[in-house]
Amino acid sequence: MNSRSHYDVVIIGAGMAGLAAGIRLAHFGRSVCIFERHNAVGGLNSFYSIAGRKFDVGLHAMTNFVRPGVKGTPLTKLLRQLRIDRDEFALCEQKQSRVAFGARGETSLRFTNDFVVLESEIAAAFPAQIDGFRRLLAAVREFNDVALDAKILSAREVVRQHITDPLLADMLFCPLMYYGSATEHDMEFGQFVIMFKALFLEGFARPFEGVRLVLRVLLEKYRAAGGERRMKCGVKSIVARDGRAGAVVLDDGSEITADHIISSAGAPETERLIEPSGAAPTRGTPPGRLSFVETISILDCQPADLGWGSDTIIFFNDSARFDYARPTAAVDPRSGVICLPNNFNYGAEGTLAEGIVRVTCLANYDRWAAFPEDEYLAGKRHWFAEVQRSAQRFLPPLPSPERFARAVVTTDMFTPRTITRFTGHLAGAIYGAASKNRQGRTALANLYLCGTDQGFLGIVGAMLSGISMANYHILQKGG
Repeated sequence: MNSRSHYDVVIIGAGMAGLAAGIRLAHFGRSVCIFERHNAVGGLNSFYSIAGRKFDVGLHAMTNFVRPGVKGTPLTKLLRQLRIDRDEFALCEQKQSRVAFGARGETSLRFTNDFVVLESEIAAAFPAQIDGFRRLLAAVREFNDVALDAKILSAREVVRQHITDPLLADMLFCPLMYYGSATEHDMEFGQFVIMFKALFLEGFARPFEGVRLVLRVLLEKYRAAGGERRMKCGVKSIVARDGRAGAVVLDDGSEITADHIISSAGAPETERLIEPSGAAPTRGTPPGRLSFVETISILDCQPADLGWGSDTIIFFNDSARFDYARPTAAVDPRSGVICLPNNFNYGAEGTLAEGIVRVTCLANYDRWAAFPEDEYLAGKRHWFAEVQRSAQRFLPPLPSPERFARAVVTTDMFTPRTITRFTGHLAGAIYGAASKNRQGRTALANLYLCGTDQGFLGIVGAMLSGISMANYHILQKGG
């Protein structure tokens, strides 16, 4: 059992960012311990079991996929920094994905891990916009999205300089927002660039085993490097002394000191940990407003048996404009994401044993948090059906309305309340606060942020965030 009371670095949270920071620091001989309140690693990208069946949480796909031999990309940087052989992640590429707009997806743009597919789709569907799209592409390629002091720009304003058709603009924003934006209606242009590259210029892939394989690789690397972790052992507060984080107090009341503390808990969540409260800014970072529900259906057949075998991920919107904002109702089923994990090119790995259909939609945390238990359960049943009804409009029609129901073996659904319970994210905000802290600095000189609120996005981005904060604040400065 770990019993040390002092470490070079304490890391709060065993999500992707915290694990990556721990691996990087342990590789360079720092004594490091990760403290995690729950009994599973992964944070927003983990898994859980019900009746022996494992359900992934978070991971639809790993973005930023590139094929072997491509250098200078986030994935290759990540693998090099964490000393991971790309075969260890065993990534299998998507088949194809779509952005589908209209009552039944009448306007659709396909994209794959070959960017030319999206470009040709836009040229065919929006011929008057293709030159502007190519100018936008040039602006994306030229922008330094990894600079920690990048200028803040509105992505909507930048895109309007190149794309004049609001439908095409919304179709480009929809996947990028659903997969990483904490901001309603707009994105900061640096975030837009990160996600544009991650989804469109690079692409989607998934291990056959899903997120469990990624987490297993990270844990093995962390253990091999000498890192320690304490599970079911959360941090209750951070003790501020003379402008520095002097120690962390654990849930059991014990105190651990450290030269540096890296928190992957989120900016507002970390600020609330600082004691005395006066050591944190009087006006701290407000929690994010955006949260989600996700429905999961397990089938007794492959999606292809229902005619749903072509698309890996579908981003859908049934309205005249794409409204990415906290809904007034408990759920907004007008838009969302359909993920079919069976529809990756698994090759020799074979096929998943069961069919899986996951659908994600925007949700209102306050509505879900206010429900008494009986209304909460009733709300889950009601909105599960509404989300399914909405999503199936964007899939090939079934031979009969009952066909899907007959194929369903079991279902589950998580809500904003679930997110807060198992991740600690205030207001169920998966993507954290609207404002990002690129340098990861806080009110305390030796307390740093990594993960969602540091500003890198996606699973690869989260790991790169942990690496960059470990490098920037500790390793490069000899800490």
